[in-house]
Amino acid sequence: MRAFNTVSGSVAVAGLALCALLIARVPLAPWPNAAQAQNVKQVEKPAKKKPPGKTTEPKAGPSAEAKPARQPFTQEDDEAAVVLGLPDARAWGDSDDEFARLLPTAEGPWLAMSGGGSDGAYAAGLLSGLGQSGKRPPFAVVTGASIGALLAPFAFLGAKYDDELHNLFTTITAGDIFEDRPTPTSLMDSWPLKRTIEKHATPQLLADVAAEHRRGRRLLVVTTNLDTGRRMIWNMGVIAERGDDKALQLFRDVLLASASIPGIFPPVAIQAQSNGKQVSELHNDGTITAPFFVAPESVLAGTGTVHLPTKEIYVIANAKLSPQFELTTPPTTTVVLGRSIAVALRAGLRVELLLTLAAAQKQGITVSVAQIDPDFDHPSRGAFDPDYMQALYQFGVEQAKAGKAFETVAADAPELRSGISR
Repeated sequence: MRAFNTVSGSVAVAGLALCALLIARVPLAPWPNAAQAQNVKQVEKPAKKKPPGKTTEPKAGPSAEAKPARQPFTQEDDEAAVVLGLPDARAWGDSDDEFARLLPTAEGPWLAMSGGGSDGAYAAGLLSGLGQSGKRPPFAVVTGASIGALLAPFAFLGAKYDDELHNLFTTITAGDIFEDRPTPTSLMDSWPLKRTIEKHATPQLLADVAAEHRRGRRLLVVTTNLDTGRRMIWNMGVIAERGDDKALQLFRDVLLASASIPGIFPPVAIQAQSNGKQVSELHNDGTITAPFFVAPESVLAGTGTVHLPTKEIYVIANAKLSPQFELTTPPTTTVVLGRSIAVALRAGLRVELLLTLAAAQKQGITVSVAQIDPDFDHPSRGAFDPDYMQALYQFGVEQAKAGKAFETVAADAPELRSGISR
């Protein structure tokens, strides 16, 4: 039986310091060299001749990512920057005052989803299983970072998108996520992920998000602003309400940025306006600054001015939180890197959970946490192996339908010191 226990304030502060040091906590399963070579064959397609006057598809590889030189700007410029003329479209994720602007007017539980790469199939199955069993809460707020960000719109919109959620997370392959070719800023090229997002983040999805936003619910996605080194929280409903092509492009860019693993995938340039000039910001993986997001650190530490307007928080950790022994880690750059950041992600998740549990207890909030059961041992042949993801998705469905997915810590639970254990 999993146990998730709260910790004292001093441990929470120490955990927060550790959190700040885990700058590499990003979701990426190791992939073997053979899978990389196969992936190039999957994504490279013969060029097709276009009729006169037709635009051509962007080429794969570094040339597709070529951008004009960035114009210099100051920290003050970035502090004041606004995207698409929408001042409420985003907020700094470490500011109480800005966080207050994101709060919902609708009542209900909150859902926060972590990163985890292909392990996001677990959250997809869990949500679908809750829907099938009739036990899926109407979440007032849904937040996501990295793969959790890609899940978030579907989780926010509910059961009518479960079929698409199932198809996306059980048929996707590595060739739909990356090409094994470096760019000037990354080891891999993420243009296939960009195309995958464009396929699923449609104008209809945008309209549905906007409708739910008008009801007072909030869909929040986390990115990391590389220029400031700070967490950015995007209010996706505000973007969706604008409803035009520029809004759709920004919606997609934010999702891509949140899932852009630093050093592995290129960062995403997002254009903003500040003090009468154009500012080109670089954003990437939200899990650098938030393994999952509920509130700024000051709120979690109890030193902020905001009280969370909910009685229930659900957290889906797309990972196994207990340490996992892997004797067969091959000594290659990508595999060692993938293994290392997976370990860092797990450590960051554990710390963030402890902080969230401690904060929730102080504010009278019940927290329910789901993680991938360590007993799930389906083999994976590499990153985004569809057989592995299908098995993990189904495992999540079965856990949810059986009522075994979440471990709950009630708001009035006695404070314990043993941390998070299995």
